[in-house]
Amino acid sequence: MNINIKYFGLLAEVTQQEAETINFEGKLVSELLDVLQSKYPALKNKDFKVAQNQELVSINTEITGQEIAILPPFSGG
Repeated sequence: MNINIKYFGLLAEVTQQEAETINFEGKLVSELLDVLQSKYPALKNKDFKVAQNQELVSINTEITGQEIAILPPFSGG
């Protein structure tokens, strides 16, 4: 399945990508993160959240959508 991944803030700088499409055969967010951290080793040292179809998800969430956002830490106010 093709997954559209968007990177924001510092994470776009780390990956030198704002967006990309990858072919992903896994099922869980954690498996996708393993693929991305292999491709971009600097992600291993970064704190970030993952959103699927504009909703924050945990690493144990099954990937059901085609849009994943990798978000830097943010604070509410």
